[in-house]
Amino acid sequence: METSDFSILVVVDFYIALFNSDFKLCIAVHCLSRLSTSRWDSEKPGYNGLIEVANRLMIRRSNSETKEAAVRILRLLFPPFLLELYRMLISPIQGGKLAAMMVARVTALSCQWLMGHCAVNSVDLPDGSSLRSGVFVEKCKYLEESKCVGICINTCKLPTQTFFRDYMGVPLLMEPNFSDYSCQFKFGVLPPPAEDDSALKEPCLEICPNASRRRGREFTSNAADVLQCPKA
Repeated sequence: METSDFSILVVVDFYIALFNSDFKLCIAVHCLSRLSTSRWDSEKPGYNGLIEVANRLMIRRSNSETKEAAVRILRLLFPPFLLELYRMLISPIQGGKLAAMMVARVTALSCQWLMGHCAVNSVDLPDGSSLRSGVFVEKCKYLEESKCVGICINTCKLPTQTFFRDYMGVPLLMEPNFSDYSCQFKFGVLPPPAEDDSALKEPCLEICPNASRRRGREFTSNAADVLQCPKA
């Protein structure tokens, strides 16, 4: 890697590290609250408040509205000029490989407050090469705490893939494992069409609070406006 490329990595790492976990958590909770239908705030502190607001967003909004809201939240976490410059100046370098490695490093450095322990690893790219542009999450805290496939898919996986592709110019495939709660990020790899993405075919978890609430209402009411299933 050239010296100029390494300097860019150092600058980006420093910029992201300026935002500690408490600051990012406050932003995430506030943004989710503002984007919910009723602009409702959770009274629970910290991470529990984030999960409660995410659950409410899933209940009150459609899947597409939830995904759009989550993309807007991700955009709000960055100065607009930074995203535009990254997409224009960094993403084209080395056929996108430098950008993919950079965002992998930044993700592993800055997102452990949300996902738990994670580390950069190597992934296979479509051209047959291998690149250290992956991030492996050992046990995703967000999925473990939310207990909801729908929240994982509609507030994390799909909007995050969209954000990196559309606003940073970096393809991303996220592969959550709903058995052990691990997740593999593959920067530089395009996700498959929705109909071929196995993560989108997963059934609700038995412990999912949204699915349990819906099942309870189905047994007690014949009304047409039963609480929407997160995977509907």
